Amino acid sequence: MVASSDIDWSDPAAPRSRAYGDVYFSLEDGLAESRAVFLAGCGLPEAWRDRRTFTVAELGFGTGLNIAALLTLWRETAPPDARLSIFSIEAHPLSAGEAARALAAWPEIVPAAEALTRAWPATTPGFHRRDLPEWRATLDLAIGDAAWALEQWSGRADAWFLDGFAPSTNPAMWSDVVFDGVGKRSAPGARVATFTVAGAVRRGLAERGFVVDKRPGHGRKRERLEARLPGIVSEPAEGDVLVIGAGVAGAAVARALSAQGLRPVVIAPEDEVGMASDFRAALVTPRFDLGDAAVAALNAQALERAGALYDAAPDAVLERGVVRLEGKPRDEERFDRIAAQSLWSDGELQRCDAAAMTAALREPVAMGGLTLRSALAVRPQAIRRSWLGDAQRIAAEVARLERRSDRWSALDVHGGLIAEAAQVVIAAGWGSAALSPDLALRPSRGQVSWASGGGPIPPVTWGGYAVPVDGGLLFGATHDRGRTDVEADPADDRRNLDALTRALPEAAGRLDSSRIEGRGAVRATTADHLPVCGQAAPGLWVLGGLGSRGFLMAPLLGEHLAASIAGAPSPLPCALSARLDPGRFIVHTAEP
Repeated sequence: MVASSDIDWSDPAAPRSRAYGDVYFSLEDGLAESRAVFLAGCGLPEAWRDRRTFTVAELGFGTGLNIAALLTLWRETAPPDARLSIFSIEAHPLSAGEAARALAAWPEIVPAAEALTRAWPATTPGFHRRDLPEWRATLDLAIGDAAWALEQWSGRADAWFLDGFAPSTNPAMWSDVVFDGVGKRSAPGARVATFTVAGAVRRGLAERGFVVDKRPGHGRKRERLEARLPGIVSEPAEGDVLVIGAGVAGAAVARALSAQGLRPVVIAPEDEVGMASDFRAALVTPRFDLGDAAVAALNAQALERAGALYDAAPDAVLERGVVRLEGKPRDEERFDRIAAQSLWSDGELQRCDAAAMTAALREPVAMGGLTLRSALAVRPQAIRRSWLGDAQRIAAEVARLERRSDRWSALDVHGGLIAEAAQVVIAAGWGSAALSPDLALRPSRGQVSWASGGGPIPPVTWGGYAVPVDGGLLFGATHDRGRTDVEADPADDRRNLDALTRALPEAAGRLDSSRIEGRGAVRATTADHLPVCGQAAPGLWVLGGLGSRGFLMAPLLGEHLAASIAGAPSPLPCALSARLDPGRFIVHTAEP
């Protein structure tokens, strides 16, 4: 469990951490110190003058003062098409309100401070990504121990702000393990700046290859440290990336590649049959897991990121908040434990009794449940329209991929060349199985049904689900393993209606059941029920196996894949990305 900041405001001019007995900054010269020690100490803005991308990492997010000062300088001096990645670590996060109170002291950084506090990350454990588009920046905040966060981060910093509380009060922030992480996660030519000149800090940096220098301090401090890692700065490669598939996975990858400055070329048939990404609505709900903390964390992070990205897509969100009914006797105790997990912000996941469920669903139910406020009902077509945006599109069906020298060729059924590029992403749902059979994807046919009427109810799940949309209810869905047919089956509509009637008989009774529209699709699943996301071969990447949670997982995993291709920091902790690696399904036969 992450401890709160426990900030002491008894001296308004110098807010202090009760946990460490040290000040966050002095209102007298806090901003000036940040600029002198960290910005100038890392050679900014000169270091990013000719860069397309730049990454800053920080130990000690605190009030966000350093980051607000950094953003202000970035917008004033960085090249107009450059992108800034920020990674910061905080073990005792402040609330947005506390940060806003602290940052209000400096009018010159108010725009950056307000943007930062509006996008203030959650204070739950793990990685949290926030977009700051008007600043051409992305912030990844890791809530937790510094050594853990550095081990889990995939980026390489061009500049480091070492701004933990003093080594005498917070020795864990200045340990050998932390210095190992700084050294491992530094790009060639990286600069380091810190206020402390403690011998352990100087030795820790020098032993990791940094050239360390004492510099005149700021204010009352006589000295500070600057350090530089030898090496030549290099920029990531640019170019086209072929994306096979235009469902939610392909659209998510295309959006994320564009955000990284790469050019996605999306290849898909003009009318993709059997694609769930064209349903009237989709639910964005997590898989709850009490036995595997990593899977639970992945689902919580994916939900948070999906919500932020869908909010930014015009007309994408139908409704915020989803009700989950208990379905089995054991669910009562299980839901109690789920609601108590530290993954959820205060009030995000609420345990409800039968009376509360009855009020929410507007009909009597005999069981309790959960209300997840950050879960969503979304419009798939609006998401795809927004994310595919201006990406180049090629209407074709890829029959196979062929490696030619250092490039991949996408070929049609006759062997004709459709397109080629050094990097290719397979994100074609069940169609990915034919292009990469080593992944051992499994098909599962699902059919959803829609009929007019049925309202008013909130989006609800119970094993099945119902979503109000277009004047009716979308409900279902069937799960038939091994089936790959997609033509609508009236028998499956009856199965869906029967399931809805058992769960919510009054809502089912309000439907015009004489005219039910059904639509089938094939989900791609995996043996361990986790997606596949990562590199399958040199230049060949895969995002698939999303099962029935494509709209939950695709936004986060699309960003992870695009970051991996671009050589940029991923929002996904390394331990989670390892669980999704395609290599777990590929059997390598030893050479004779």
